[in-house]
Amino acid sequence: MTDPPPEHTRRRRYPGRNPRAFHDKYKELNPEKYPADVQKILASGKTPAGTHLPIMVEEVLGCLRPRAGEVAVDCTLGGGGHALAILERVRPGGRLIGLDVDPFELPRAEARIRAAGFGPDEFVARHANFAGLPKALAAEGLTQVDMILADLGVSSMQFDNPDRGFSYKGVGPLDMRMNPQRGETAAQLVTRSSEAELARLLDENADEPHADLIARLLKQKPVATTHAVDRLLRAGITAALPRLEKADVKMSIRRTFQALRIAVNDEFSALDALLRSVPLCLAPDGRIAIITFHSGEDRRVKKAFQAGYRAGVFSAIAGEVVRSTKEETFSNRRAQAAKLRWAVRVPFTDA
Repeated sequence: MTDPPPEHTRRRRYPGRNPRAFHDKYKELNPEKYPADVQKILASGKTPAGTHLPIMVEEVLGCLRPRAGEVAVDCTLGGGGHALAILERVRPGGRLIGLDVDPFELPRAEARIRAAGFGPDEFVARHANFAGLPKALAAEGLTQVDMILADLGVSSMQFDNPDRGFSYKGVGPLDMRMNPQRGETAAQLVTRSSEAELARLLDENADEPHADLIARLLKQKPVATTHAVDRLLRAGITAALPRLEKADVKMSIRRTFQALRIAVNDEFSALDALLRSVPLCLAPDGRIAIITFHSGEDRRVKKAFQAGYRAGVFSAIAGEVVRSTKEETFSNRRAQAAKLRWAVRVPFTDA
């Protein structure tokens, strides 16, 4: 007896000509099935929902200079775009270790890289925070590698999906955890923090000029969703600062989400730990490249590289930040804020 055919289910209808909600964008969420439609979106200068376009790939390759037989670490695997470009250039004999703290996106990236033909002898994926880079290397029987890459931005898959709570553009829980399986949510952070503590993290994590006002607004009533925060701040800031331009109000809301995300994931501490471990984990003449997206990250990377250069740890560092080209910024708007810095380890180990 044969099993009956599966019951056909109609795709959920949405109002209007094109779907607006993230989960309704079935074509963008299935790029392999609808390549022509996705290409139209890319040609218009937009990033398809749920799709991550790696930023400054050629510039990263120019800084890292991958060669056959070398070993690399991608500290923020994300969608695997940078990793694929590096893997192609370390063949034959090379390998790449991909780290990511996101338990949902990591297996998807690994599947994408496996489908491109890279086996376990060339690529290893590890669910780990880059703050523990030495431990991750030790698990692979390594102490040093030839290349280290860290792309510190939130991936498009995380940012676009309202269920993750990273953006006020979609309705979702105020979560923001890179690893949703551990730690407190942004809503819990706001609830337990005092007004003074919130003002401090808004200032330190996002250079928010209206930190005191926003902290006071956030403590007015419990907030559990991204839209609740958006509505609360939009109305509160406008009422308190009626002469403030709408664009400036929107920017303050964006900075608030940034500050909360950094605090929830303890991002600055993780970056500081990575920067401390680089001299130990980078082989002689090894290269490191880090992409940052806001001033707090860039300051840390710049100062660490400068200090390493003065101490004789690095033989060369970036004099100026590397920016994306105009063409890339048009095709991928999220590249606009990216800053790339690099450094080269001295060619001997006792520096």
